Amino acid sequence: MAKNAPKLLLGLVAAAAIAAGGWWLAQPAPTTSEFSLAALAQGAGTSTAALLPDIILGNEEAKVTLIEYASYTCPHCGNFHSAVLRPLRADYIDPGLVKFIHREVYFDKFGLMAAMIANCGGTEKYYPVSGVIYETQQEWLGDGTEGTIINNLMKIGLKSGLTQESVTACLTDNARAEAMVATYQARAGADEVNSTPTLFVNGVKYSNMNYADLKKILDAELAK
Repeated sequence: MAKNAPKLLLGLVAAAAIAAGGWWLAQPAPTTSEFSLAALAQGAGTSTAALLPDIILGNEEAKVTLIEYASYTCPHCGNFHSAVLRPLRADYIDPGLVKFIHREVYFDKFGLMAAMIANCGGTEKYYPVSGVIYETQQEWLGDGTEGTIINNLMKIGLKSGLTQESVTACLTDNARAEAMVATYQARAGADEVNSTPTLFVNGVKYSNMNYADLKKILDAELAK
């Protein structure tokens, strides 16, 4: 099943693209259940590829490291990125006090598809694109149908400066998807992450919190 995922997803992408403007050749659109995150996870479990590296935001030599495990389809994660990450960047990340790492969690296939778009432009575009995905979460989820979601995610990729060809290649790159799932499984499993957002400040695990509470923890770490 995992080996068929690129073809299956390509059919979904094609169907959405045709509905949006007809710039793809027609292909049969599979049913909602055919693009299987479970199948990708099975392929990831047998993969021998190296885990993907973290993408760091901020000063790599910062005294404090904040890791967030989050899903693009999680409403609490969307709120974290608007209500917490925004002031966090201004107060701690941009001044070089805190190093931030966003680790993706894939609870569903739409979260994985969004992640494939976020990663499509490489490390330089990753945080700007992932930020847009979180900020417009309810918009791209739309009516919740597969065609709508894929169409909206493609639009985000195109608006970020990616070409139609590169967006297609990213959304149908099964090897990359399996590597992403394998990386998620290994890291979230080792850190015992079972909900999002989950935070780690210098290795200590915390559940979701507001900015005022997180600020206290960060200030305490910086004072050490």
